[in-house]
Amino acid sequence: MNTENPLGIAVIGTGRMGADHVRRIDRVISGAYVAAVADVDEGRAKEVAGTAGPGCTAHTDPAAAMDAPGVGAVLIASPGAAHEAQLLAALARDLPVLCEKPLTPDPEAALRVMAAEEALGHRRIQVGFMRRYDHEYRQLKQLLADGRYGRPLMLHCRHRNTVSHPLFTTEMLINDSVVHEMDAARWLLEQELTAVTVLRPVPSSGAPDGLGDPQLVIFETSGGALVDVEIFVNCGFGYQVQAEAVCERGTARIGDAHGLLTNTAGRWGGEIADDFIVRFADAYDRQLREWVDATRAGRVTGPSAWDGYAAAAVCAAGVAAQRSGVRTPVEMAERPAFYSPVSYVRTN
Repeated sequence: MNTENPLGIAVIGTGRMGADHVRRIDRVISGAYVAAVADVDEGRAKEVAGTAGPGCTAHTDPAAAMDAPGVGAVLIASPGAAHEAQLLAALARDLPVLCEKPLTPDPEAALRVMAAEEALGHRRIQVGFMRRYDHEYRQLKQLLADGRYGRPLMLHCRHRNTVSHPLFTTEMLINDSVVHEMDAARWLLEQELTAVTVLRPVPSSGAPDGLGDPQLVIFETSGGALVDVEIFVNCGFGYQVQAEAVCERGTARIGDAHGLLTNTAGRWGGEIADDFIVRFADAYDRQLREWVDATRAGRVTGPSAWDGYAAAAVCAAGVAAQRSGVRTPVEMAERPAFYSPVSYVRTN
């Protein structure tokens, strides 16, 4: 670890994602350490704190963790319903925040968070849309930004999970899964999503009773492009995330996982990742490393609270389109000048 003024981080939420971030801060990146953790499950908080090295304190109250000695920033990995209160608490202390998606579960709460941040007069919040930090996504972003293939006309996306969680609902297809394609599409195309249509085939025999899986989600954009997303959370064979941009003078595709290729016993093939933590491990590492570096330098980069709000607004329209079966416009507030567009393209 870089011992020169390391950043002390309070990690709120010590479930799978929070515990993985604690590991990442402690063992993967430099320039930071876990100063405190918080979770409603006191035993789990203490267990995870014990993996973070000496000096990490465990709490059941997020505010107490934020006030713990050495804390200079907050990483929120708790369930989405708790995010608004935790974000407002961090803003009240003027602490930089990396908040796992969603910013908030609904656009109204996101607007309240944005208002609180704007009242500070400077950005403090980064939303954890980690695909922006994936090497392949950054390559695609750079290609589209260069304009070498002309204007993007369509973006085809596939998002497949091996099996869904027992508590997974049809609405979560939009709010927990397709939300990543929403942000990726906005970022790649530099356009807002303006309307949503959801088409629902006969559910797969592998889907649990009551879960409408798979679905095809279609987005219209402010620039006239179309984005389609196949979401299939019980495909049975692995975790796949793919995207293909169709432009005026060419196409570009990512997510084919051209890694190790084997040839044996009359067959050829490779491996498919088990889940998102495996597929996007490097992106999570890079996201956290860049957040820590920016925070220590007194800057805030990455997806903003506006991006979190935009995703919440599109999710609301997406769930409405799911239920009605008809095209649903996205209702969004006007973008405040405080959240003027900033390019986060990096190639390193």
